[in-house]
Amino acid sequence: MTRPSAIPARMIANAIIGTLVFLSGFVLYEPAPSDLLLCLVVAVWAFVGLKLSRPMLPMIVLMLAYMAGGLLSFTQLDAFQKPAVYMAVTAFLVISSIFFAAVIQVDTERRLLVIERSYVAAAIVCALIGILAYFGKFPHAELFTLYDRAKGAFKDPNVFGPFLVLPLVVLTRAVLTDRLANSFWRMAGILILLAGIFLSFSRAAWGLAVFALFVVTVLAFLTERRPSHRLRMLAYIAGGILVIALLLALLLSIPLVQDLFAQRFKLVQEYDGGRLGRFERHIIGFFLIQEHPLGLGPFQFGIRMGEDEHNMWLKGFTAYGWLGGFAYIALVVWTLVIATPLIFKKRPWTPFIQSVYAVYLGHLIIHNVIDNDHWRHLFLLYGLLWGIYSVEWKTRRLARQQPIASPIIFGPVALPRAA
Repeated sequence: MTRPSAIPARMIANAIIGTLVFLSGFVLYEPAPSDLLLCLVVAVWAFVGLKLSRPMLPMIVLMLAYMAGGLLSFTQLDAFQKPAVYMAVTAFLVISSIFFAAVIQVDTERRLLVIERSYVAAAIVCALIGILAYFGKFPHAELFTLYDRAKGAFKDPNVFGPFLVLPLVVLTRAVLTDRLANSFWRMAGILILLAGIFLSFSRAAWGLAVFALFVVTVLAFLTERRPSHRLRMLAYIAGGILVIALLLALLLSIPLVQDLFAQRFKLVQEYDGGRLGRFERHIIGFFLIQEHPLGLGPFQFGIRMGEDEHNMWLKGFTAYGWLGGFAYIALVVWTLVIATPLIFKKRPWTPFIQSVYAVYLGHLIIHNVIDNDHWRHLFLLYGLLWGIYSVEWKTRRLARQQPIASPIIFGPVALPRAA
């Protein structure tokens, strides 16, 4: 039975977690408010019971190695002020992964629900800001747009769009597995998020949304055993595709949207495939890092090549050296190994973890065209996957430690005579 004094403490803890997740949707500058609050929360929480479990150790070690590689790259720099801020933000995000992985091991179901709802709320608010700003519906709307693209409360549309994808996937999966009468607000949220993702005009966000929705739909279909519910899912999918087509037609009827869509819809832009474009820089970069085992340091690739890496794998080696680059690759492989079995467990939080896993896979794909080492929601994904793995690891360990009761013999057992 829960002590009365423990109830307010638990409520306060969950409110703090929810606030941190909600504030991650507002990053107009760095360090962001969520980064600074996180430092305070971790400092206080460490004194009142923040515990790091053994299953988290690989994530912690590899992330610290990633950070260490970044600090070693400073030996290649002449000026430190801007790179120091950059590396401080990386440190905040590493701490956030460790923090979320640790806190969801206590009161797991409720805290995951708090994280899910806070993230969805932040995404819908941020999407509404981006949509209204795009159409100039409030004063100083230009603060929330960039290059005629919605960016919400982020610095860049290419971060704003992908941030909205996990809530979109969560709400879509919930609609697919529930009665339509219970999903009115979910469908309203889906439409808002779809509009926000579209108006970000981020090709990475578009691709991420399509891929993650496909993966989570397949997972939901495979893990649903009742034929009638599977049939209902297929009907919902057909209806959803029709609604999305109508929404796109409505948005594309606006001349400004139509022109920018025609420009952004090209798979390869001039700055991608042209001379010293994105893909040529990738090739040059992978030859360059062979000569710099300690890396180049933050921002140095962009100074040399005129544009940033736009490739997370390359960024790992240029900004964090060989140590950081290989540590990140190892982290990705290890995360896939520990996370893949989680999506087939029959747990209350499995729908949410399936959504997280689908979006994480999508991020690994868009790693090839964008450097997202400062995306707060990506580090949240790592924390969630490793936190749930730790919960499962502890559950298995406790099950193995349970003694098997010996049979109690009340008396002699009479064996049947042979025929």
